[in-house]
Amino acid sequence: MPAARRLLVALGLVLALLAGCSDDGAAERTPGDAITSQEAEVLAGLLYRDFQEGGADFVLTAPYAEGTVLTLTGQVDFARQIGTATAVTTFGDGRPDDSRTLWFDPDEIWFGDVPGLTDALAAQGRPGISVMRRPIVTQAGGSASLVDVLVQLVPRLSARTADDPRAILERDYTWQGQRSIDGQLAVDYRTGSGATVSVAASSQLLLQYVTPLPQQDFSVTITLSDHGSREITLPAEDQTVAAADYPDVAGRLGV
Repeated sequence: MPAARRLLVALGLVLALLAGCSDDGAAERTPGDAITSQEAEVLAGLLYRDFQEGGADFVLTAPYAEGTVLTLTGQVDFARQIGTATAVTTFGDGRPDDSRTLWFDPDEIWFGDVPGLTDALAAQGRPGISVMRRPIVTQAGGSASLVDVLVQLVPRLSARTADDPRAILERDYTWQGQRSIDGQLAVDYRTGSGATVSVAASSQLLLQYVTPLPQQDFSVTITLSDHGSREITLPAEDQTVAAADYPDVAGRLGV
């Protein structure tokens, strides 16, 4: 076959895939259409591929109040289920941004770079300490703060095994079309719970996850990039105090 014709055939195959063609023969689609069996295969392995990649950079936004947005920008190690991020709250009423550094694992969250923390701990006889940690509060165990909820969401964008594609087909996923996310073509799918999953058309990796939070009137958006292994170091013990040992400081500084 001449080179020019081979190129045209290859281009035709790519365009067919991007248009949503599959083994089910759906050539033209409308947002809200049911997913195909081929797409169920892709979605079934989506979180497992995140785990295999090892980690990713992420940006999470949560517009939890009028004019107020909490943004976490950081990295997650999917293999170890730990992460770190700069947490910045921007306000719409003229107040200055609130910024701090977070580290988290499945059980605990650490707070660093908190304005006033080092001085407050020095006044309590702990000079030079710059990080405070506490257990993560789960919904089942108490009234979880927004930060607690968010740092639990990020590591859950991976799984140690793939799902069964047949189960995916039974979960009311729908095809929602295509768009560009950070310069990458993505295919959007809506889950039965109302979340939107965006998958890279080329790598079939998760690019974005948008989900409403239970009993809230806003959605959280998590965008992943630069998938690959991550080496994240949690704060050293000699630079950390437990929030339970200094409850007044923790409460005053919002830890």
